[in-house]
Amino acid sequence: MSRRLRVRQAQTVLPFGVGAVFDIQGESFVATGIGDWPRQRQEVRSPRLADQLGVSGFHAAPPAADDRFDRQDAAGAPYIRFPAWLFCGACRRMTRWRIVDEKPGTPPRCPNCSPVRQLSPMRFVQICADGHLGDVDWWFWAHSRLDPQARQACASRDRLRFDVSERATGLEALSVSCTGKNCGASRDLLDVLGTHGMRCSGRNPWQRRSEATDCVKPVQVVQRTAGNVYYPVVSSALDIPEGELPADAGNELLAERVRGSDLWVPLCRVAGTPRAETYRDMIKEDTGADDALLDALLTEEIGVAPASPSGTAEQSTSEAPVVPELSRAEWAAFLAPAQPATRDFAVRATDLGLGGERAEPWAGLGKRVGRIVLADRLREVRALQGFRRVSPGSTFVPADTSRRLRWLPAVEVFGEGIFLTLDKGELTAWERNEQIRDRVAGLRDDLSRSFQADRLAAVTGEELSARFVLLHTFAHLLIRQLSFESGYSTASLRERVYARPENDQYGVLIYTAAGDAEGTLGGLVQQGEPPRLAETLLRMAEAAAWCSADPLCAEHTGQGFDNLNRAACHACALLPETSCETGNTLLDRALVVGGGQVPGYFEPIVAAARTAAATAME
Repeated sequence: MSRRLRVRQAQTVLPFGVGAVFDIQGESFVATGIGDWPRQRQEVRSPRLADQLGVSGFHAAPPAADDRFDRQDAAGAPYIRFPAWLFCGACRRMTRWRIVDEKPGTPPRCPNCSPVRQLSPMRFVQICADGHLGDVDWWFWAHSRLDPQARQACASRDRLRFDVSERATGLEALSVSCTGKNCGASRDLLDVLGTHGMRCSGRNPWQRRSEATDCVKPVQVVQRTAGNVYYPVVSSALDIPEGELPADAGNELLAERVRGSDLWVPLCRVAGTPRAETYRDMIKEDTGADDALLDALLTEEIGVAPASPSGTAEQSTSEAPVVPELSRAEWAAFLAPAQPATRDFAVRATDLGLGGERAEPWAGLGKRVGRIVLADRLREVRALQGFRRVSPGSTFVPADTSRRLRWLPAVEVFGEGIFLTLDKGELTAWERNEQIRDRVAGLRDDLSRSFQADRLAAVTGEELSARFVLLHTFAHLLIRQLSFESGYSTASLRERVYARPENDQYGVLIYTAAGDAEGTLGGLVQQGEPPRLAETLLRMAEAAAWCSADPLCAEHTGQGFDNLNRAACHACALLPETSCETGNTLLDRALVVGGGQVPGYFEPIVAAARTAAATAME
């Protein structure tokens, strides 16, 4: 019986989207570009996200059938075998596998062994900062210790062995040797990781040779499952109704109409040129926006003030992913008064149930938490724009490597969530504290030196603020606590942080992220009902006050990726990467529960809870 190799529809965007390498049942594959997708695709509607990304729409791959996806007629997103270099665990011979060697429904077999043995993929591949991926030139590696003249004397390029020595350990015990006539060159893999002067192929495995570029970037040899092989660029949007918003959201609604105009993306592309005035006049006529709003939106979109038509400023033509800003409309939708529920968006306001409570810590908790909105139904669309390799700041590779298509791969997920805001007055007073400002200033300096500064700025806003770090860390701590009490795993929950001071935002949304039935079980919304949420928040604050890595964690001045965390580690605040908007960075537990001279927003709650517990024990 042949084994089933399946990738769920939701996994075709993340984590096994275009360009991703993954192992399954002893075999290794890479996802191809969307130009190879079947024509029988499923349309995914999200006009708001499509307008922001400047694409015609989104499509999802058909659900995979109950068979192997390496069949040519198989439904679902296409994947090809990679790496092409395989070896036999019995005879140790290496084989360069080709597409013509594939037998649909059957894994690769060693032609030299009896009984037949399955071939295994080599564990190392090469990548470059331009986003290219390829096989390691194992012939070059085996002969790299020879002088060029002796190297050219070997005429056989496919007769290699992957040997294991019993006299060494680790990578030193592994070696690649040539079995060509009168050769015998060999080299172990002790120092295989890194850069070795190998040449980049200039393409990805699914691209044809005619699509290769003359890439001069140095290649790096890494393990095929290494984290720096694949950095996906994913954007998501909630499906919110286009209804009547609060009076103070009028400007936000007008701004959304401008961004939703068909002329907005062309205007951004020609900003600062004579053609821009034509687009500006047409947008103003269609939407009713004025010049001040257009200037502000253009400044936010392209990063600099738009020059006059006679000016010399030019928009950068370097290819980069579009970073949508969707928080305004979502924030307004959650704060809107009661509205009719739709099939994909049903919310209702509630509270902590502490209205008449005067005893601490409940009274203090009620003062520091603002609005509570329960989302019984949510729909989220996640679109894959492309990917990077080597580092998150490397060259962006679009999902359509042929650059002919105007749609993006996407999936839709349905679920539920809890929307929660802090008290605006208490938050403003807390932000004015000098210790808070000094604490965040250091983190802001580290962010400015990071190569992720531009990417993270799309989430944090114009400047990293204390409220963003507070709300972001608060969301992480709340997800960890909810995972204990609601029945969901942390990987099944996601955050959306609304913390832009320029937009007067101060809340978070915790919602289910599972692409299957687990996202709609109702346990998360039930946990948001009074008085459960108040008890959850109190237990969260008490648990966050002490980390098993303290005092090292609490006193850290820079940890995590690019030193962009303070008091936050795997034992107290970090989440699975798919649950966090910023890749587990910009976290500081001290801003939530206090630490040293830093007053935490919920620190009085923790102190009152400890006092009440001590009094009860007396």
